[in-house]
Amino acid sequence: MILCYNDYIIQNGKAVMQTKKIVFKIGSSSLTQSDGSLDREKIAEIAGQLAGLHQMGHQLVLVTSGSIAAGFRRLGFEKRPRKIADKQASAAVGQGLLIEEYTKQLMAYQIVSAQVLLTQDDFADARRYQNASQALQVLLNRGVIPIINENDTIAVDEIKVGDNDTLSAQVASLLKADLLVLLTDVAGLYTDNPRRNPEAQPIKEVKEITESLFDMAAGAGTSNGTGGMTTKLQAALLATRSGVPVFICSSASPSAMLDAVNQENQGTFFHALSQNLNQRKQWLAFYARTEAVVYVDAGARDAMIKQGRSLLVSGIKAIEGVFQIGDIVAVYSQDKQELIGKGKARLSSQDLKDRLVQLNPEGVFIHRNDWVSL
Repeated sequence: MILCYNDYIIQNGKAVMQTKKIVFKIGSSSLTQSDGSLDREKIAEIAGQLAGLHQMGHQLVLVTSGSIAAGFRRLGFEKRPRKIADKQASAAVGQGLLIEEYTKQLMAYQIVSAQVLLTQDDFADARRYQNASQALQVLLNRGVIPIINENDTIAVDEIKVGDNDTLSAQVASLLKADLLVLLTDVAGLYTDNPRRNPEAQPIKEVKEITESLFDMAAGAGTSNGTGGMTTKLQAALLATRSGVPVFICSSASPSAMLDAVNQENQGTFFHALSQNLNQRKQWLAFYARTEAVVYVDAGARDAMIKQGRSLLVSGIKAIEGVFQIGDIVAVYSQDKQELIGKGKARLSSQDLKDRLVQLNPEGVFIHRNDWVSL
């Protein structure tokens, strides 16, 4: 008989710690010195903490910033560049230096690491999405620590994930992680920006991410980073909806990562939603690109949202764009004000138009198994 109690399994009368699949995200502000350059002592500290958790049996993924910080001085820049081309060139030099530093530090503990560079296309394409999931799982099963970053050298707006907060949430959701830890330069979410308002109070627990929380979020913490608390809330929203709890905490403590696993340090814990999306629905909701839009009447809207039914051709009132069978389309209310969801088309746009001219159009346009409500 096996009984679960907190982070332990009671088996044959003995308490055995459950192993977890944990995704850590570490930002530039937690990896750099005051001049914006890479701080190798901090990387050594991070590697030591990862090694401690690895030895406990946890499966670990590290989403790390720092490639630009590692490379810009090698190109002769005195400070972190601002131009896109300069940043991409710095990342091209720095990515190798960054992974070399992580590899060296982890090998001191006999731990193998793997470099994984991703763009939004890797999530938007269903086959690449599945391949990424399988490859990462093989690495974890083999005791490897994947070290993930966005492919900044080639990434442009059309294929950028956006920031590493979002990337870490996507990876955590992809892997169905047990916990996502966002390490930053502030100790979690506050009622106001603690740097500007000394009366700001920490928020220890969040069960639902609301608009008021976003209104509360501050901007970027330092000039060395690219994301502030708003991006962390957006990441937490994505992860928790996918069933992954999130903990936001400061990276300042030498044991911050170790403490975060059991939320023993100050921070904000975001509960995962009880009704979360499976991997296929996650892909539809967060990553699949839409090829066109259809507008539906109130009856179809209610049938899909409230009753979980498929979208019938008879409920569609208008079409925008061209699509083929199997393409993903967005579904809006008839007044064009509400995004209802996304789904996979069972008819092409031309076939749908042909049916809509009939007096009593029949057939299923989006089956409920290929649909996600937004």
